[in-house]
Amino acid sequence: MDAIVSELSAALEGEVDASPVRLAQYTSDASNYRVPPQVVAMPRTEQDAVSAVRIAARYGLPVTVRGGGTSCAGNAVGPGLVLDVSRYLNRIVSINPEARTAIVQPGVVLADLQAAAAVYGLRFGPDPSTSTRCTLGGMIGNNACGPHGLAYGRTADNVRRLRWLTGTGEVLDLGVGRDSMDAVPGLEQFMLANLGTIRTEFGRFGRQISGYSLEHLLPENGRNLAAALTGTEGTCGIILEAELDLVPRSAAPALAVLGYPDMASAADAVPALLRHRPLALEGLDAALVEVVRRSSSGESMPALPAGGGWLMVEVGGATDAEALAAAQAMVVDAGALEAVVLPSGREATRLWQIRADGAGLAGRTATGAQAWPGWEDSAVPPEHLGNYLRDLTALMDARQLSGLAYGHFGDGCVHLRIDFPLGQDGAAMRSFLEAAADLVARYGGSLSGEHGDGRARSELLPTMYSSQAIAAFSGFKALFDPHNVLNPGVVVDAEPMDASLRRPHAVELHASDGFAFTHDAGNVTDSLHRCVGVGKCRADLSEQGGFMCPSFQATRDEEHSTRGRARVLQEMLNGGIVTLGWSSPEVHDALDLCLSCKACANDCPTGIDMAMFKSEALHQTYKGKLRPLTHYTFGRLPQWLRLVGPFGPLINAVAKVGAVRRMMMRIAGADPRRSLPAFPTRPFRAQATSTHEKPRIAVERRVQNIPQGPAMGLVGGHPVLLWVDSFSDAMSPNVAFAALEVLRAAGCDVQLASPGACCGLTLITTGQLTAAKVKLTKTMDILYPHVAAGRTVVGLEPSCTAVLRSDLVELLPDDPRSAEVSQATKTVAEFLRSIDWTPPPTSERLLVQPHCHHHSVMGYQEDLALLSDMGCDVEVSSGCCGLAGNFGMEQGHYEISAKIAQEGILRKAALAPDRTILADGFSCRTQVADLAGLDARHLVQVIADALKPDARPKINDPIGRSM
Repeated sequence: MDAIVSELSAALEGEVDASPVRLAQYTSDASNYRVPPQVVAMPRTEQDAVSAVRIAARYGLPVTVRGGGTSCAGNAVGPGLVLDVSRYLNRIVSINPEARTAIVQPGVVLADLQAAAAVYGLRFGPDPSTSTRCTLGGMIGNNACGPHGLAYGRTADNVRRLRWLTGTGEVLDLGVGRDSMDAVPGLEQFMLANLGTIRTEFGRFGRQISGYSLEHLLPENGRNLAAALTGTEGTCGIILEAELDLVPRSAAPALAVLGYPDMASAADAVPALLRHRPLALEGLDAALVEVVRRSSSGESMPALPAGGGWLMVEVGGATDAEALAAAQAMVVDAGALEAVVLPSGREATRLWQIRADGAGLAGRTATGAQAWPGWEDSAVPPEHLGNYLRDLTALMDARQLSGLAYGHFGDGCVHLRIDFPLGQDGAAMRSFLEAAADLVARYGGSLSGEHGDGRARSELLPTMYSSQAIAAFSGFKALFDPHNVLNPGVVVDAEPMDASLRRPHAVELHASDGFAFTHDAGNVTDSLHRCVGVGKCRADLSEQGGFMCPSFQATRDEEHSTRGRARVLQEMLNGGIVTLGWSSPEVHDALDLCLSCKACANDCPTGIDMAMFKSEALHQTYKGKLRPLTHYTFGRLPQWLRLVGPFGPLINAVAKVGAVRRMMMRIAGADPRRSLPAFPTRPFRAQATSTHEKPRIAVERRVQNIPQGPAMGLVGGHPVLLWVDSFSDAMSPNVAFAALEVLRAAGCDVQLASPGACCGLTLITTGQLTAAKVKLTKTMDILYPHVAAGRTVVGLEPSCTAVLRSDLVELLPDDPRSAEVSQATKTVAEFLRSIDWTPPPTSERLLVQPHCHHHSVMGYQEDLALLSDMGCDVEVSSGCCGLAGNFGMEQGHYEISAKIAQEGILRKAALAPDRTILADGFSCRTQVADLAGLDARHLVQVIADALKPDARPKINDPIGRSM
């Protein structure tokens, strides 16, 4: 391997990496399988890919090509060399709007092609739910379809030409017709020799994806070699370039939602609806809808028609009226209990979102158990779908298995993940899949309807194909890959379906084994394996309201995705590549650029919380040991801030001397390019309790024997405990004063939390979890009496507020006060909306940077609703600001931190200079000030300014000084 790696490194312009941390990231895709590679290459050019395959072929090294790594069946993992084409071979070469074609490299993400084609009123027809991160190469490899496959066909139906790299390193340009067939010696003879088998066993219905689609080779089908190679799962060659057909975007699709007694009854109605030629026809089960309803997005979920199973049917038309009329005509034939028909627009989009959210949430069952792929996309001819679903449900019930079903019912394709007990072994999965394969074959169906066979179902192909057809697969592959170098063990000479399973071989760890967090009801291993690899962390979410994953957005490297980090942690449990447990260098390398933003806990459908694992890894590594310097500086920052007190102005003066500032930053473990945040003249509490300030805020003494700070509002109003955190107190006192103004204006009875109520956030992010627990316990001693007396705790700093809402109950689950304090803690917007108080109107134009923890833990909907009620013109900058507490200040993180900001909030600020920035997070305000000299205000400052309509809006800089 050393010789191979050396030769690859010399021959390729792109990256070649055989380090343990890199290999760990590529051990799995979105499937159940773990197959460690020996080297990973990221070709930068077409010639790189050719050179890599030729070198591998010479050594007999297996080659597996990989795009977005979203394959559910284990199609994108393999031993030997993994070629990741997504990093560099991701260029849209051209779009020809007249011919309605596009030429793309294999690593182009579907959503990027759709955006580029939309300029011309075009789109690529197939659209799987992973469109924000799946690559065109992967779609061609698996013959992907998606909801609109019903109208526009499979990927195979939309491929014109492939530039194809064979297993011997030969490059071929292949398309349709005899010339393409003749370019492959022996292919025409192969087709003629297998004519009878191909005509009788292949192409029986649209979603027969399993095996190879050899029917495209037939003379009556135009000898379409490009289509025949589509769906070969990287076993017959590697795509270097593809020419694709594009289709016009539907002008005004209408949506009909049809309710039925159950999902099988809904499936029975499909054949009658197909006569109306819908663009998409999707099915949803009541159990899945209920899971969506209970999720974070469920509060805004619109009502569905009566029923226990639903069909969502999109119907096209040249105008809204034409589409609506077509949809109404279809409803007449639907036999539904109840129906809703909507034109294209916001309400239809909200209903479609149920389907989209359901696809993401189907990785957990209705009871919250982990559900696994394996039988996730079986398909039968649509006329048999209802009966197939009844039999499939009975098969699951008999084996005490469950899952959430949905799918492309118009094509007879059912998506279903099942709670196989993979924590034990693969026996139950094997037994079920064998029975399910027999069942689908009896209905003339396909093991796979769009994901391919991979390692999950290739062994089962003899269930639906004759021995002659199985032999034909081997013969076809041999024409392109005679030495079986490409993706061995898939389709041809299949690996056992229960070999190389990831979960059964993981070490079982429980929270009771010395872990600080509770981790999925105590099972640390289950919690780590929440990440099944769906890859949403690789999507460009900046324009879609998501925040995950900031470091990957900056680097586009799998190593810096949530999935990449999860894979390294999972390998730590397997012990094959990462061998030193939590203290392994690979673990800390993988976690180093995690910003602890917590976005994965909200944005990822699996709900994995990488910030929690980073804290836990640091905790496990440094328990009882000397820690890195920054753990003592940034990790204990609130203690240092309390010591600053009246010395703030002196520190500010000293920090103006550049050499001194740089030295101070280095001593603290900070990047010397950073500014030292300036301190106010006095902290908030010093001002609030001074003789000079008493006339402003009417200090009252303690009452009712409750240990508490001074009262600062209207006695008898809404009872509030204003929690002024360490940052608001020591760095941004104007935010705290603005909060007092706003709460008094809202008629609140405001009490200030006593000093010492600290959430321990900096201790948590640096893994000092034992100290954090002590700190949180003391904080509950201060806060809980107020909560028990009926006060709402209102937090100002989003990250601190999020600790009480989330980390508190994870770190102190056995303290009954935790849940009560968590439930009683609210953001300013949540509280003001809960008492139905609307601030005065203002016409301010705002650029809003939500704090990551605000978005992830509390949600930002209430803030947006409050700003809307005020009449503000709001643009939201989705994604992290890049500072993320201590992350962006630490040495080694500056470049990534700055790039995240430059591609996010700073880019938006430059495009909208007339908007003022609203950022509740102290880190966010610090970042825009430090990198761009921009001022930002907290929500309470915006509201406080609105309370003074005749005054010029007062903008406060990130350190709380009045400007």
